[in-house]
Amino acid sequence: VCLQVPELEKATVRIRQPERVRGIIQSLREQGVAKLQVISDFDMTLSRFGCNGRRCPTSHNILDTSRVISEDGKKKLKDLLHYYYPIEIDPNRTLEEKCPLMVEWWTKAHELLVQQKIHKGDIAQIVRESEAMLRYGHRKDGFKEFFDQLHKNNIPLFIFSAGVGDILEEIIRQANVFYSNVNVVSNYMGFNDDGVLTHFKGPLIHTYNKNNTVLQGTGYFQQLSTRTSIILLGDSMGDLTMADGVPSVENILKIGFLNDKVEERRRKYLDSYDIVLESDETLDVVNGILRYILAE
Repeated sequence: VCLQVPELEKATVRIRQPERVRGIIQSLREQGVAKLQVISDFDMTLSRFGCNGRRCPTSHNILDTSRVISEDGKKKLKDLLHYYYPIEIDPNRTLEEKCPLMVEWWTKAHELLVQQKIHKGDIAQIVRESEAMLRYGHRKDGFKEFFDQLHKNNIPLFIFSAGVGDILEEIIRQANVFYSNVNVVSNYMGFNDDGVLTHFKGPLIHTYNKNNTVLQGTGYFQQLSTRTSIILLGDSMGDLTMADGVPSVENILKIGFLNDKVEERRRKYLDSYDIVLESDETLDVVNGILRYILAE
């Protein structure tokens, strides 16, 4: 696709329109670093999907399976997952069908978590004990190069997550890459004066409402109105709308991680994302593109 980005030759990379992608990458480079922003999902996009044949946890999973949840709570949360996850990724259901069911799932899960009286002070330890992992690279810490490159060049990174904000922030903090250019919109916990979880703050963000509806009042993208070049990273169909709030997009490169059910979902991903990374646990391609765009 692009001789300047050797990572695009990786076996995990699929591109439906190579010419178009080459053009977008070229434009991103020509527009320059001052116009660039990155918008990314978190769970299974910046964090890993699997490791050594096992699934890595999402920010919700980390909480759901931690020692602060009772056995009964764990069972109920697992039952919800088994019921709703197949609906979430079912390629034959429409968004209209899925949305109310996702709201139902997240609401029930959050209610169960509130019943567990989780302490704010336990969160760092819960994350430390978990198997959460950020994506690596051909060198072990691909995520570090990713966060470092963006920070060094003052490129805003907007993380838009249907996960649990407190948990994912802690993962990034423990990886020592929570820089000032990182901004997170997610589902945050509300604690009482004793530091006990009593509710989740609104608006509820689930897989399929990552768009303007939950960004009203944040004004984040308005402040960045000159940032008209976008690299979007996601792993689900719902992530494709994450840049909807950007006032005037000139160039957008959509990179999709196809982690699961690759065969049956490939076509849909190739139709929707410019670059599809199949069962690729690294950030190599993203870092390669960034390196090319940022090169003097």
